[in-house]
Amino acid sequence: MRGERRQTEMVRSAGTGPHARRWLIVLVVVNIMLLAAVASLLLLQSAPAAAPRTVTPRGDLAADEKATIDLFRNARDSVVFISTSRRVTDFWTRNVYSVPRGSGSGLIWDEAGHVITNYHVIEGASGAQVRLADGRQFNATLVGASPQHDLAVLKIGGVGFNAPGRVPIGTSADLQVGQNIFAIGNPFGLDWTLTKGIVSALDRSLPSENGPDIRHLIQTDAAINPGNSGGPLLDSAGRLIGINTAIYSPSGASAGISFAVPVDTVMRVVPQLIASGPYAQPVLGVESDEELNERLKRLSGINGVFVLGINPGSAAERAGLVPATRSMRGVVPGDVITALNGKPVSRFGDLLARLDDFQVGERVELTVLRNGATHKLSVALESAD
Repeated sequence: MRGERRQTEMVRSAGTGPHARRWLIVLVVVNIMLLAAVASLLLLQSAPAAAPRTVTPRGDLAADEKATIDLFRNARDSVVFISTSRRVTDFWTRNVYSVPRGSGSGLIWDEAGHVITNYHVIEGASGAQVRLADGRQFNATLVGASPQHDLAVLKIGGVGFNAPGRVPIGTSADLQVGQNIFAIGNPFGLDWTLTKGIVSALDRSLPSENGPDIRHLIQTDAAINPGNSGGPLLDSAGRLIGINTAIYSPSGASAGISFAVPVDTVMRVVPQLIASGPYAQPVLGVESDEELNERLKRLSGINGVFVLGINPGSAAERAGLVPATRSMRGVVPGDVITALNGKPVSRFGDLLARLDDFQVGERVELTVLRNGATHKLSVALESAD
């Protein structure tokens, strides 16, 4: 009996040892995995088979969509991507390097390879590269610039240059608020981007750091961003009506207010730049000062441009304009120009900007106030040079 009891105790001890517990755990884990696999198979068998969604036919594009697509396809090749560079000198080695400066847009003007862009796109640059829509790339040379209009002309290609198609030229004098407009350019370097909007306002003016105010600008709500500058503004017929030039934005990105130089100004300025390089600004040959002019207007109650001086031998002298003079009592006012061709002028900048609507050699009529009497004078405009 004692031997059997001792054998039973040994078997119990062996069955509850560490080795037996490990095998028990393994069996439990295997059973759980088998149950999980069976459950997964059952779920897969009960789940519905995945089927592709049915594609709904779109139908034909709307007429205005087709027109927009055609407009972009017809105009795209005439738009170019402009990247500029500038030279910098290493302070220590005095080596000269060329570094990127910025980018913008432009427009092929003619088959000779002239490209229109904004002056501020190439201002301060030592070089410019022009990339066409077909991938060709050229180093450009500067032909001429007019800072007061924010316009510049570059030249690419050479003998045998195969120019892309050009957009047809429209007019800007007959634009109306509410017309659809389209802008193509390279905003933030995203090349050949199309945006759409309307003409929001006409005959806007912006101050210029390079001369008289930029006038007759077209205001639009199209999304214009940095990089769009120099690109074309088109009407719904695909005609060029302006060159995008500026945006009004506290953040630097599009805020729905942008401006374009009207094509009528482009047509007057660009041919001169191509022919002679600099722009021949039409002037009268009178001198004035904005700050002093404002004081004289407040003191006299007269609204106009006070003629403070006249260039010897100028058109103004030949027309008989009388400048202000100095006396023991102070400044004695001379003529005050109150209108140009019937349009009022109150600032010297207004006068210069209105003169810019004419060509050198054309005659204009000045309305002049002299000693309380109004006079009409005819003046032939001359070049500022």
